[in-house]
Amino acid sequence: MRFCTITTNQFRNLKEEPLEVDASKVLLIGSNGQGKTNLLEALYTLCYGSSFRTTQIKELATHGFKDFRIEGTYRDERDLLHALTLTFKDNKRVITLDGTVIRDRKELVYNIPTIVFSHDDIFFVKGEPEYRRKFFDQTMSMYNPLFFDDHRRYRQVLRQRNQAIKDEQYSLLPIYDRQLARHGIAIQQERVHSVYEFLQIFPEIYQEVSQSDTLLDIEYRPSWEECATEEEVIHYLEFHRRRDIKLQTTTSGIHRDQFMISEEGYPFANKGSTGQLRLASLALRVAQMAYFTKKTDKETVILVDDVLLELDIPKRERFLTLLSGYSQAFFTFLPEERYINSFETCDRKVYHVSEGAFTLGQ
Repeated sequence: MRFCTITTNQFRNLKEEPLEVDASKVLLIGSNGQGKTNLLEALYTLCYGSSFRTTQIKELATHGFKDFRIEGTYRDERDLLHALTLTFKDNKRVITLDGTVIRDRKELVYNIPTIVFSHDDIFFVKGEPEYRRKFFDQTMSMYNPLFFDDHRRYRQVLRQRNQAIKDEQYSLLPIYDRQLARHGIAIQQERVHSVYEFLQIFPEIYQEVSQSDTLLDIEYRPSWEECATEEEVIHYLEFHRRRDIKLQTTTSGIHRDQFMISEEGYPFANKGSTGQLRLASLALRVAQMAYFTKKTDKETVILVDDVLLELDIPKRERFLTLLSGYSQAFFTFLPEERYINSFETCDRKVYHVSEGAFTLGQ
């Protein structure tokens, strides 16, 4: 699985020019603000229909424009060539695969499994609980369509239940409780199982890249910890209904679950240095890659955005060694970074990036 070409029109600051990217490693070299990350964002948006930098897709259009288009070609595991396009026009997003319109985002998610490494990943370790929920839900959605469906339906029912509370339509709550319980307990069970499996991979990766004996743990703490069945969840929601009505929201459920990354029982965010927290966030992404491959026997496309800059040379080398399990990788670097020695291979392309333009180089 790899991209062959990528072309953008009115996307961020990128020039409208086709880029040949048919290589296992694509290195983007340039100063800050020149367009390196914008190209990674274009690739990610083409893969998933949304950006990893903003929830407002209209912000992706070049300043002064309202519309944009991304076109890409890629080869799948059978070496078949496909064409993928995303057009945003008149405030509507249209995605086509080989000329056929994709009606449901679920049809897109499993075409090109892509993982992005960015500075914001550190919030998976030190940020609010929602960041860790997002990470693990993303990890499970990558390989499990049933989880993806349950999670989407749960969010929909949760919105409906919360609106019913606000509108004082309390007679609807038993209906929503049963639906919330059905999808929520399935998600909770999958989270329990996945965290257990993820722990077979993640701690060793952190120790390898950090060269330390620090043993990190991940503890999953469900909001419905005392519930193991749909009926038990339904009774729990009914018992706490008055609290929900008073606070005007659903106060329990998988949207309140917590994932704790700890060392010797203490939150790692409170114990680790900034460098250690950064390494832990990188280890989470590498573990996500390895876990996906373990579950599917497939490799991912990875987008690595300036995250190596903070690592010393030995840690960088170890990190790149751990990054070996991908089908294609895009890396961004500043001009002064020492990157070439880590990428001695004929199957690579190097682009120098300046003001949204890409020049093929060495």
